[in-house]
Amino acid sequence: MQIDGIASGLKTTELIDALIAVAAIPKTQVTTRITDRNTVISNLQSLNTALQAATDKARTAAAPASLSRMQATSSAETVTVTAREGARPFSTAIVVDRLAAAHAVVTAAGNASSFGGTFTLEAADGSRTEITPRGASAADLAAAINAAKTGVTATVVPGGRDAQGAPLSRLQITATVAGEKGSFVLYRGSAAEVAASTSVDVSTETGAAVIARGSDAGIRLFAGTAAEQVVTSSSNTFTDIGPGVDVTVRAISATPVTITVAPDASVPSEVAGALVKDVAALLTRIDNGSRVTVAAPGKTSTLGVFTGDSTVRSLRTALAAAVQSPVDGVSASTIGISIDKFGALSFDAERFATAMAADPAGTQKLFSTIAARVQSTAAQYSDKYDGLITQRITGQQSEVKSWEKQVEAMDARLEIRRATLERQYSALEVRLSGLQSRSAWLGSQLAALTPPSK
Repeated sequence: MQIDGIASGLKTTELIDALIAVAAIPKTQVTTRITDRNTVISNLQSLNTALQAATDKARTAAAPASLSRMQATSSAETVTVTAREGARPFSTAIVVDRLAAAHAVVTAAGNASSFGGTFTLEAADGSRTEITPRGASAADLAAAINAAKTGVTATVVPGGRDAQGAPLSRLQITATVAGEKGSFVLYRGSAAEVAASTSVDVSTETGAAVIARGSDAGIRLFAGTAAEQVVTSSSNTFTDIGPGVDVTVRAISATPVTITVAPDASVPSEVAGALVKDVAALLTRIDNGSRVTVAAPGKTSTLGVFTGDSTVRSLRTALAAAVQSPVDGVSASTIGISIDKFGALSFDAERFATAMAADPAGTQKLFSTIAARVQSTAAQYSDKYDGLITQRITGQQSEVKSWEKQVEAMDARLEIRRATLERQYSALEVRLSGLQSRSAWLGSQLAALTPPSK
């Protein structure tokens, strides 16, 4: 309940607010400190994330063959060449004789009672599985075949109509895998009847057919020479045609198709340039965060979020040293990696390409060593458990939590202070109101005792 100036004429609410505002100055200072520290934490977390990404990239770049990526090509669009990790320079010609096919059979057309009884499916390996549908329709047999999970799928297809106009159905049965290993035979009869040769191959019944025979894909290497070699595959992909080289064929070829795996000349500069770019971005981020903006006379200068942070400053020094320190007496500038007098990191792609052409092994060794140092430095600071930046973030967050508890305590004290002031000013107004009432009564009594003057 507000009682502003009822008796005193004072603006007691404004007075209380002003007194509370003065008492809250320490809280405001702590709150400002929390806001500033949270900004620092956010920037440290962002820096740490970038460091972790740089660690992964540097680890890849430090591999002994990181600059030796291969490029695979084919002289025909119907042949695709893939160079896996570990591939070596390779070139040969192949002739595609056939593609892999999945075995498929279509049954003779039958009515709703033509597909009952026991059937046996014999796989390419000679194993036999008896299949007995619940009913005698094509759908019943298809369901039983699919439920048996013998490496084939069955689908009901229209089979026309009989002489009376009733609809007929067929089953199309297809192997789930291509190649000879997916071949099968479906017999009408039990496994014992198949063994006794008294069963019937459904594909030989009138109106039935083998619509596709399971066959392996086949190519020839060194065609037309004394070393000609036939290579087969159950799929249209042939693995390890060369060291780490896979070939996928999509059409038969009448003429040889040349496949080639050779070093990709653009890869070394791309890999090295990407690593240098990442490190340069980290150095720039640290520099920008540590910059002090000097204001005009009479105004306040602005400090960067990393200004005065010894951990971030040591990270900057360590990253720069990892890149520019010589390796066995050889400077990184010999392969195009350099830092100018202002601390800016740069990469000369042409110089790197020249070094790579002149001494591939030496350039690879120098670059891998630099990348390994960058990886080690970045990991030391960004490790999610023991990283120096990680520990710095954890320490800052602990301080913020402590300050937040202080703010909660200050809020409680300020509420108590406000309640106390409101009681005091309320009591003042009540006391003044009572005094004013007494004063008025005394005045009226005095007026009654004094005769009016003439």
